[in-house]
Amino acid sequence: MSELGARASGQGRIFQTSGDQYIEEHHHHYDAGTGGPLFGRQVVPPAPAAPDSVRMPLVGRTPGVLRDREELRRVLGAAVAGPGGEVHVVHGMGGCGKTALAHWLFTEAVREHGRVGFWVNASERMSLRAGMLAVAGDRGAAAGELAAAAAGQRAASDLVWHYLDQSPEPWLLVLDNADDPTVLEDGAWLRAGGRGTVLVTTRHATSALWNVPGVRRHALGVLPLDDAAQILCDLAPDAGDLEAARKVAERLGRLPLALTLAGSHLAHQLLESWSMDEYDRKLDEESTAIVDRGASGYGGSQARHLVGRTWQLSLDALAGQGLPEATTLLRLLSFLAADPVPLSMLAPVARGELVLDGLEPALSAGQLEPALRGLLDHSLAALVASEGERCVQAHGVLLDSVRTGVSAGQRSTFAEGAAALLEGALPEPGVDSPDARGRLTLLTPHASALLAAAPGERTGTLAVRVVRQVFDSGDYAGALGLAPGIADRIESLLGVQHPVALEARDVEARALFRMGRYPESEALHRRVLGRRELVLGPDHPDTLRSCFGLHQPLDLLDKDEEAEGLLRRALEGQRRILGADSPETLLTWALLPEVLAQLGKEGEFDAEVRALTAACERSLSPDHFTAVGARHSIACGLWMLGRFQEAEPLAREVLADRIRLQGRDHPLALSVMYLTVLIARDLGRTGEAVETLKEVLERRERVLGREHPFVTPDRERLAAWQAEVQL
Repeated sequence: MSELGARASGQGRIFQTSGDQYIEEHHHHYDAGTGGPLFGRQVVPPAPAAPDSVRMPLVGRTPGVLRDREELRRVLGAAVAGPGGEVHVVHGMGGCGKTALAHWLFTEAVREHGRVGFWVNASERMSLRAGMLAVAGDRGAAAGELAAAAAGQRAASDLVWHYLDQSPEPWLLVLDNADDPTVLEDGAWLRAGGRGTVLVTTRHATSALWNVPGVRRHALGVLPLDDAAQILCDLAPDAGDLEAARKVAERLGRLPLALTLAGSHLAHQLLESWSMDEYDRKLDEESTAIVDRGASGYGGSQARHLVGRTWQLSLDALAGQGLPEATTLLRLLSFLAADPVPLSMLAPVARGELVLDGLEPALSAGQLEPALRGLLDHSLAALVASEGERCVQAHGVLLDSVRTGVSAGQRSTFAEGAAALLEGALPEPGVDSPDARGRLTLLTPHASALLAAAPGERTGTLAVRVVRQVFDSGDYAGALGLAPGIADRIESLLGVQHPVALEARDVEARALFRMGRYPESEALHRRVLGRRELVLGPDHPDTLRSCFGLHQPLDLLDKDEEAEGLLRRALEGQRRILGADSPETLLTWALLPEVLAQLGKEGEFDAEVRALTAACERSLSPDHFTAVGARHSIACGLWMLGRFQEAEPLAREVLADRIRLQGRDHPLALSVMYLTVLIARDLGRTGEAVETLKEVLERRERVLGREHPFVTPDRERLAAWQAEVQL
């Protein structure tokens, strides 16, 4: 110690002088393996600290009962019961239960099969290296050997595997959280050992490291619904029954981490005591952000143990690999539903046809595919097939938490980007084909989800367009399932008299009519018509559409004269406003012959048919929806007037057109098929009518439902006609 009381440590020195002195000292620092200093001994940096244990699973709170996974447990159980020499890789999204499965296998191997169990955190190089060297020490490596390996003076992985291969006891080595496969690849840490089994858990699904001989891959997904619900009941048995647990489990996407946190929350409440039903309502009100409140009861606040943060580990890793755009893409997807998103919906961005301005980080055309590949590689999304299209799909809880993390300043930008993607993917209005209906089936959930995530006029207008196209495609039950909720949300945002809200109610009223709920359809159409007259005026095209819509339930409620008056009002107004030959005017005109036939106005019927036929031939192609509809209406009118011989060939022509253009199960195809049944019966061909009616009945039950008003009369008519044929 100097007179000043200073003390040197390590290689430091104290200089004490009197008078004027000049001292110059040079320090040279060398990393291990760089050749060392020219003079004196080499200074070795300290080795990474060894883990507290490699003989115990370092998983925080020990998982409870492991639900499901029977087949995978059978395969892994057989591996630790056998001679060894296998490598198994379990991959899946964060929170799907990979570590819980590894913990189960570790316990099984140690307790049931007498294996030595080793558990190493493989999430980063330092922890992997320290853990593996500790394994070597456990298997007999000398202190000098370990020091040399730690100092870089001998190959560390060779040392570890030498002692594992020489182990007198069989073993199981778990390499947990190996989400960056390069950590294992650098240094060749992943090998198969003759006396042991290796289990790797990872979020990375597609690494080339998993495709080498001797490695078996196992994808881990979410739980079946009943098993997911049982986890909640296991953790919070007093919070509700299995049925209530099923609702919460489905809302949480059956993700084990989310279920565990939710169950922990329900079981450890003090000031509040929510039931599972109340928790389900809270999820609707506050989204899945409330799930992480269960972390304190679960015993962990690390990012991996929180649904709101576990995904960020993967996104940070992707950003570190030069793919910050993966975060942008996932944020875009988070404004859509947790349903398959067609890759064709993203393709315009990749081709440079659609530029999404203002996103942070920016998503350029050239970076879309690498960003998507990054999400797939890290199990943040998966490729699936749906409706004959390749799609990408992400988990709902993941999407909820990612969307919650989007800053307030960026939310509208991402919502607009998602709306642009969705709008560009929709079929053109008026296109009704099996392919278009399949595309609508894929896109419809995203319109509703986008409206819920970013409510506003833009997203409301888009949602109404989608539900209108669903209706026009013939999916009347689907349209009726969507329209009321969309209309309610838009009315709460924009008011009941806003044109977008009125359009949503118009679709709802038309769907009610097609589903046979005529009084409800009439009442809603009258309400919409009154509001449109008040807000838009009597001659606005939307008001005239309401006149057309209202005439339909009135027609089937035997209010024929009022129906005719409304239809003529719509037709005359459209001729003035839209033009006599516009497709919409012709569509309204196309239904007039049927109304005239119902009223017995045969002379007017014939005159209108001649004029309508000429107008359609002049303005429309034969396959145009309105042209086909006009021929359908004329065939119906001919049958109503008792002109069966004229009606039959036209009805069969229309049936062939409907089937060719819209498919055999389309409700309008079934309508004209039923018309051919009635014509055949009236022409005395009851046996033929019975056989066709059987097909109509079977298809209507499947398409419209057994409770549709058409179905019961069809069934009664079929029974009566069959009895006639048997006499």
